[in-house]
Amino acid sequence: MDTKPTQKNKRTTTSQELISNGASATLESHNQTPRKVRLVTDLVKGKSVPAALAALQFLSKRAAAPVAKLIKSAAASASAEGGSASGGKEKFENLIVKNITVESAGMLKKYMPRAFGRASLIRRRKSRITLELGNQKSEIRKKNSPTSDFRTP
Repeated sequence: MDTKPTQKNKRTTTSQELISNGASATLESHNQTPRKVRLVTDLVKGKSVPAALAALQFLSKRAAAPVAKLIKSAAASASAEGGSASGGKEKFENLIVKNITVESAGMLKKYMPRAFGRASLIRRRKSRITLELGNQKSEIRKKNSPTSDFRTP
């Protein structure tokens, strides 16, 4: 009797691969537009966790606090669960923000009354932030490998 993997099993495998490659965390619904949140996330992409948190601490943007909280959460899960590829516990200083993406999480639509009996649409956009942390040593090794990009800066 053949047993085919269900869609649920495929999702479980994918999430386990994410955990084995590095720690990840997701903020499902943040009430700010993705365009404004990307200004903050582009600032911390590729930085080490302590450097990213230091940069966010002094940034005067509304999205800085939720992004910092997300980075702290992913770093805590990496150190608690040992989310690195080596399987061991990761130190806080050795983690790097490998990937951080911001996408639309839908929007709340409401109407505002205007002149002459008309109504205009107001769109309250929401953001979904997905963060992946990786080991700093493996990222440096990949960058300096012979198969890396041959262009000089």
